[in-house]
Amino acid sequence: MEIIHLILGKANPERMNGVNKVVYQLATHQSMRGRNVKIWGITKFLTRNFEERDFETRLFPASKNPFGVIKTLRNAIKEKAGKDVVFHLHGGWVPVYATLSGLFKRHNIRFVITGHGAYNTIAMQRSNWLKKIYFTLFEKPLLNRAHKVHSIGQSEVDGLQHVYPNNKSFLLPYGFQLHASPFSKKPNPEGFTIGFVGRLDTWTKGLDLLINAFADFQKLEKKSILWIVGDGPGRAYLEKFITEQKIKNVVLWGGKFGNEKDKLISQMHVFVHSSRNEGLPASVLEAAAMGVPVIVSKPTNVAQSVEDFNAGMALAYNTAEDLSKALKKLKNASTQMIDSISHNARQMVSEVYSWERLTEKFDKLYS
Repeated sequence: MEIIHLILGKANPERMNGVNKVVYQLATHQSMRGRNVKIWGITKFLTRNFEERDFETRLFPASKNPFGVIKTLRNAIKEKAGKDVVFHLHGGWVPVYATLSGLFKRHNIRFVITGHGAYNTIAMQRSNWLKKIYFTLFEKPLLNRAHKVHSIGQSEVDGLQHVYPNNKSFLLPYGFQLHASPFSKKPNPEGFTIGFVGRLDTWTKGLDLLINAFADFQKLEKKSILWIVGDGPGRAYLEKFITEQKIKNVVLWGGKFGNEKDKLISQMHVFVHSSRNEGLPASVLEAAAMGVPVIVSKPTNVAQSVEDFNAGMALAYNTAEDLSKALKKLKNASTQMIDSISHNARQMVSEVYSWERLTEKFDKLYS
């Protein structure tokens, strides 16, 4: 069977786009384990600005019409008719996917779709009237045509079930590759470093909650520092808010990648992800894989695993007040307790989010 991942972009892991990162990792590990896998990317820029891969990456120019599919992509799909192939679409509310789903149906080609958090409870509850009309006209027909709808967290299963009762849901998290040898974890013993890594979307990522919780926490812990790693539309707002509220010791690092990002994470005492709307944040797994205790909200879809493994703290209520309390609890924990949590965090990633364990389960998604 041929597996073709179809995405917006190039599956470049050196970008802030989380979907591109996880698709790259999924395809890489499928290829390593003998699957016949390819990536097809729809992009405005056809420059191949990424490293060589073990699988084919084919790029198609995006149409000016968001629903449009260029001729070369139409023909490429037509060539797959009658063959043992499955397409895996990534992302929800993507206009071009509605058109592609019609092409797949016409040529009797099976496809599955992963919403990457687009269908979770919060996202669906916040749908305005325009989005509801779009869902009825385009997203629902797409879902009707899909073989299965892959959800990477329970919140997405629940959210979609609320507006689209179905028996197509397939719940399975994405994986994460542990470093062959653990990245040396060296937090500054003189202070307390709290960190976040991700796209700077203030409301979605709960960065307002994090800033307010830190401001409260800092009243007692004067040497604490908050590192925010990433870039995005919320940066200007965060800078203005921090200045107006006179919150000290906040560092906005901007986007960091590779070893530079890993080095920053390794120096954090605790990693926070208080997102309101999420798929499955790779940055939380990156931190946990390094043994950094994590504090997460339920919408991250990692909370249950964090609780099960005692890998940090899962917020019962995603509020600045509860987040501040969680920070204080971890700050006051004994060295022995933190060492235990650090060990548990790595074990969680190894046992629950190991690509070695998950690749075969993805085969069932396509079957």
